[in-house]
Amino acid sequence: MLWLHGRTVSKELDPGRYLRWIRAGIAACAIDLPGHGERVDAGLQSPTRTLDIIEHAVGEIDRVVEALADPRFASVFDLDRVGLGGMSAGGMVTLRRLCDSHSFSCAAVESTTGWLGEMYRAAGLEGWRGTHAPERIAEVDPMERLDSFRPIPLLVLHSEGDVVVPFAGMQAFVERLGSVYAAHGSSPDLIEVKTWATTGAPEEHSGFGRVAAEAKDTQVEFLSRTLHATPIAQF
Repeated sequence: MLWLHGRTVSKELDPGRYLRWIRAGIAACAIDLPGHGERVDAGLQSPTRTLDIIEHAVGEIDRVVEALADPRFASVFDLDRVGLGGMSAGGMVTLRRLCDSHSFSCAAVESTTGWLGEMYRAAGLEGWRGTHAPERIAEVDPMERLDSFRPIPLLVLHSEGDVVVPFAGMQAFVERLGSVYAAHGSSPDLIEVKTWATTGAPEEHSGFGRVAAEAKDTQVEFLSRTLHATPIAQF
């Protein structure tokens, strides 16, 4: 499973997530977004650079997957069964990448949206989102290129009270995506959505608060099922 974090944090965030995957028999690879973590660049962490981060990270994903075949990883990573996912900005990267040809088996996203145009129009978000020209948003927006989204199992987790990335935009994206799945002859039921009215997390956006364990369990169950994982005996 290849995972991308949100803006202003790093790949080390939430190691409990990775441990749950490993216990379930799922190899974990988390990478820093451009300008974050081990390649920190404060300028890239500005909300005015979010679209640049998404665009840049989308172009890196395939090279990361290819690198996982390196012999130094001792075949830990089965490249015939790879999932892609992320939270917040990392989820936006995920959904944009899936609009192009790929070989991912499944995807899981949290507290994110596939409709950037709606997110940047939403009232009350000016403090963190920055300002972007509509045509620039359209260049990156997954909603603008959904017809090329190949149907795969997709898990969406979100707080309905999220004030950073409102759920309404993601809900509309999922509804449109379901129609795309059906047009391709696949069941919209491949898209699984779980939401909570409130979670107690900061701004209802980061970490799922009091339902964090439930959210992680939901994700592990989904990934185990869709990646056909076998739990590691020693755990």
